[in-house]
Amino acid sequence: MASRDMASIDVPLGVVPSSDASSYGGGDVGLLTPVSAGSPAEEVTGDGAVLRAMLDAEAALTRAQAEIGAVPGRVAEAVTKAAGSVGFDARGLALRAGAGGNPVIPLVMDLRAAVAELSPGDEEFAHRGATSQDILDTALMLVAARTLDLIGVDLAATAATLATLADRHRATVMAARTLTRHAVPTTFGLKAAGWRSLVLDAHDRVVRVRAALPVQLGGAAGTLAAFEAYGMEGEALVGAFAAELGLRAPELPWHVLRTPVADLAGALAFCAGALGKVAADVLVLSRTEVGEVAEGTGGISSAMPHKSNPVRSVLLASAARQVPALVSTLYASMAAEDERPPGAWHAEWSPLREALRLCGGAARGAAVLCGELSVFPERMRSNLARGELGKLGEAAGGVGAAEGMVTRALRRGALAAPPGAFAHPPTRDGSRKG
Repeated sequence: MASRDMASIDVPLGVVPSSDASSYGGGDVGLLTPVSAGSPAEEVTGDGAVLRAMLDAEAALTRAQAEIGAVPGRVAEAVTKAAGSVGFDARGLALRAGAGGNPVIPLVMDLRAAVAELSPGDEEFAHRGATSQDILDTALMLVAARTLDLIGVDLAATAATLATLADRHRATVMAARTLTRHAVPTTFGLKAAGWRSLVLDAHDRVVRVRAALPVQLGGAAGTLAAFEAYGMEGEALVGAFAAELGLRAPELPWHVLRTPVADLAGALAFCAGALGKVAADVLVLSRTEVGEVAEGTGGISSAMPHKSNPVRSVLLASAARQVPALVSTLYASMAAEDERPPGAWHAEWSPLREALRLCGGAARGAAVLCGELSVFPERMRSNLARGELGKLGEAAGGVGAAEGMVTRALRRGALAAPPGAFAHPPTRDGSRKG
């Protein structure tokens, strides 16, 4: 078969050859993830943020070693200054990571070179005693902590808005629907209170998991042997390392004991599902033929300019469907053999980061959605009156009981704190964490 000269092949107008695709911007810029594009969570989970977290971990380790007297103070200063520079190339590290299987190996080379320029001879102290997994696991816990802090604030704002909606509409009668059909009367206030309960459940889990996120420090095989060989007392070093980063000091190195990742995965799956429930209800209630609620700012259609699509709910629903699949990989990676597994650990990185990003984007979207939601009580009453259901009356539907349940639900925590008013919002019993 005759060979073909690829250079002679005509490219259809508007089709960009793959070799030229880089001219449109390198890396993941969120083109296919609008639920998180432009959100604060995207910023703290991007490749640059992961690189920053790895450098933060390296610098914190050296400072912790200096604190316990294992390295000179000048070394901690040099490593911290070198790690804070902007000369590290995330794309270059990604390309070089294939040689050793993770990005920490080339990062350490670059970090030591940067330290050598600042304090010649002290570069050997950078990364002393640590293994790549110590740094990458710790960095991902830092990324998770920074993302969960944002998610917590957005969930608190959403819960506060839903409290106001539930209180305002405690007596707004509407049709309850079971198996897609009208069932008995209920109130929109009770529905909003239910949404709030789920959001508070998600918030509780996020706060609890955030407080438990640990550093990783075990050395080559989780024994801390390398640190001990350099004269460092392991328990003291782990404690100082954790204190530097605002994370928890674990009882044991967890290189293959993936409880922290599994707990984080569970919280993210619950969070996505809770927000997905809100979105699912809004999507049903905002259908043209139902028309009981509407997003405050609907989305546009490329083909039908008359449409106002419930795009925030659509994107929340998309996140709720994606996160469980990502989390399944994290749970599967718990079956990790030996003291460092071939593949199980590596399989966690991308799904963990993507699950954090999706939940962060969904939490921000939910806060906006609930804050702008329009409710149409007259349409609810009109729909309720259709058919035989409207003849049942409030007593048959238990509307009075629904109002009482709303009141009891709203007693759990503050009713209407403004969005972002507190970093650690009230729990259901009114106390505060943090």
